[in-house]
Amino acid sequence: MSEATGRRVARRELTFDELTAEGWAGAPGVLARLQLELPVGAAVRCSAPAEQTAGVPPLPELMVGGGFVVESARQARGQSLVDARRDRTLPDFVGPGMRILVCGLNPSLVAADAGFGYAGVTNRFWSVAVAAGIVTHPRQPLVSLAEDGVGMTDLVKRATPNADSLTPAEYQAGAVRVARLVEWLRPGVVLSVGLAGWRAAIDRRAQPGPQPSPFGGVPAYVMPSTSGRNARTSPAELAAHMRQALALAPP
Repeated sequence: MSEATGRRVARRELTFDELTAEGWAGAPGVLARLQLELPVGAAVRCSAPAEQTAGVPPLPELMVGGGFVVESARQARGQSLVDARRDRTLPDFVGPGMRILVCGLNPSLVAADAGFGYAGVTNRFWSVAVAAGIVTHPRQPLVSLAEDGVGMTDLVKRATPNADSLTPAEYQAGAVRVARLVEWLRPGVVLSVGLAGWRAAIDRRAQPGPQPSPFGGVPAYVMPSTSGRNARTSPAELAAHMRQALALAPP
């Protein structure tokens, strides 16, 4: 964890022009870069017109996806004002034109502090994703988004040592948020890494592979966890799942 963790700093004001410098679809990227720059606990105030563009999630929800804890949200003089603090978690690495959106269960504490998902030394996600041809630069989610069209999010934003303590209610609430994100940004396919969250939130009988129903209006694929705890699934099998998922995306 950064030495600045927990230290109170001056509140960062994020204006509408800054947030939407790349258009509304680029707002999650702006929030992700800001979150990675700030120490845990840093205060942020974000403002935007109260009347947002159709299809764009509410500003507080965008802030949560950006890795912030919302402390208050209100409207004043035609503006939506959100006060939040930088959370010890990961932001969504998402934007327009995604070939695939990778959805994990939740960030580990190791990942939250490293600034990228699947950061544990025994997690095979990045090596498998490179082998599958999904990403070209491992452990660099903003680069993967920009160069490979690979986005990353999590069903639950709360970071934990492992996913064992997550509840069905957390998974279900997170699935609602992620579905809205998918409906808005329209990735080619959603790839859920790990069955536990999908079974808790979407389909308790789900099996690895293409799912019978779309998620957020796009094809969905569920694959086994890449954690080292899942030793029964080989790297070659994991890579095959990733390739099969990407094949569901429209050309």
